[in-house]
Parts: sequence; structure tokens; C-alpha cells
Amino acid sequence: MSEKKQQVSRRQFLNYTLTGVGGFMAAGMLAPMVRFAIDPVLQPSAQGEFAAVAQVDDITTEPTRVEWTIDQVDGWYESKVTKTAWVYKQEDGSILALSPVCKHLGCVVNWEGNEQFPNEFYCPCHGGRYYKDGVNVPNTPPAAALDVFQHKIEEGTLYLGKAEPRKEA
Repeated sequence: MSEKKQQVSRRQFLNYTLTGVGGFMAAGMLAPMVRFAIDPVLQPSAQGEFAAVAQVDDITTEPTRVEWTIDQVDGWYESKVTKTAWVYKQEDGSILALSPVCKHLGCVVNWEGNEQFPNEFYCPCHGGRYYKDGVNVPNTPPAAALDVFQHKIEEGTLYLGKAEPRKEA
């Protein structure tokens, strides 16, 4: 066995030192940039939060348009968004909150929006019609029923959450 000592040459020592220091400095510069770039992804999602929209005593059997504002975070962009729903009490006393967005092309439907179709939601874009419960009238453009907002009632106040498509029966 030869006990030859491995000597590090001056060139090797400088290469190791410069590579280590250069790598440390690059990591120090890149870490804040990477953290800034992925920061919105690391933030907790605000989905599923409910917003107070109306007092339950004020809700009647006639669909009423209610609006509320939420803080929306879309990636790196934060904004305030106004949401809208048609809310009314059904015959059994339960509350139904419907999305006003037509399932055909995304236009906004109005309650009794056309004199020819009383007691229906009407979409003025392509003549889409929905019954009072949000189900689409057969042989009209919309292919699906209006979405329904998640809702809860606490201390006499109606809270609305996310709109969900209806499940097919």
C-alpha cells in the first residue's frame, strides 16, 4: 500500500473555493425571487367562505336580486368583485339562491324579463327561459338549470357561498 498523500493543488483549491462561494451567492440571490414568484400559490384559499347578503325576514316568495362584494385573489392580482344572486323563499319555506348567469352563453338572466313569459327567468341574449326554480324550459337554448349558491342561515341572516351546478336527477 502506498501512502501517497493526496495534495490539493493551488488550482484545485481555487476551483473548489470559487465554486462554493459562487453557489452560495447564487442561492442567496435566487431564494427571494423564487419565494416571490410562488408566494400566491402558498397563500391559503378563500374558497368556500360565506358572505352575509340579506336578512331572512326580508326575503319573500318573489325572487329578489341581491348583491355583495368579495375580495378576490387571482394569482398575483387582488380585487373586489361584486356578485349577484336571485333569492326567494320556496313554498315549503326553504330559501333558494340562484346564480343569474345563463347556462347557454353566460349572459345575465332577469326575473320576468320578458312580458310574454311571466313568472320565469328570461335571458335576453338568445331567448333562454327558466322556471322559477331555475330549471330550464325545454326547447329553449339553455341546456342546463341555473347554478345554485351554497347558503346558510345564522341569527336571521342569509349567507351565500360558492355557486354550484345542479346535480342531474
